[in-house]
Amino acid sequence: MSTVTLIGTRLAESGQEFVYRGSSPSCDGCPYQNQCLNLDEDIKYRVVDTRDNAQTLECQVHDQGVRAVEVEPAPIRANIYAKNAYAGSRVQLPGSCPYTECPSHQYCEPEAGSFDRDYKISEIIGDPPHEDCRIDRDLTLALLPSDE
Repeated sequence: MSTVTLIGTRLAESGQEFVYRGSSPSCDGCPYQNQCLNLDEDIKYRVVDTRDNAQTLECQVHDQGVRAVEVEPAPIRANIYAKNAYAGSRVQLPGSCPYTECPSHQYCEPEAGSFDRDYKISEIIGDPPHEDCRIDRDLTLALLPSDE
């Protein structure tokens, strides 16, 4: 289900994804707060439609203003333990990894993911982008809902 919200004009394009982090102190007193701060914090969203002929509104946070768009929660691509990983099963993220140069690091520590949360696997994608895990984890790449 989509939600109409205001986002920075640089993100206001169909297909763009972002993690909503909540309000900024600069939002205090803004007349557009109700339209702009209507998403759930730490959830990943995808722009599904931009409002045609939408006016660009001035914003203290976004230097080029904000526009009205429709967004919906987007799935998180994440590495999970391969053992017993199948669509519909419940998992937790394996935990942090110190190897930031690894091609899988963004999936081991996904931007909208939480190590303290259970996820229901939406889909198994397959092998992660790394050849061998440097901390000996047997991982697979999966899609997890960000809004569950």
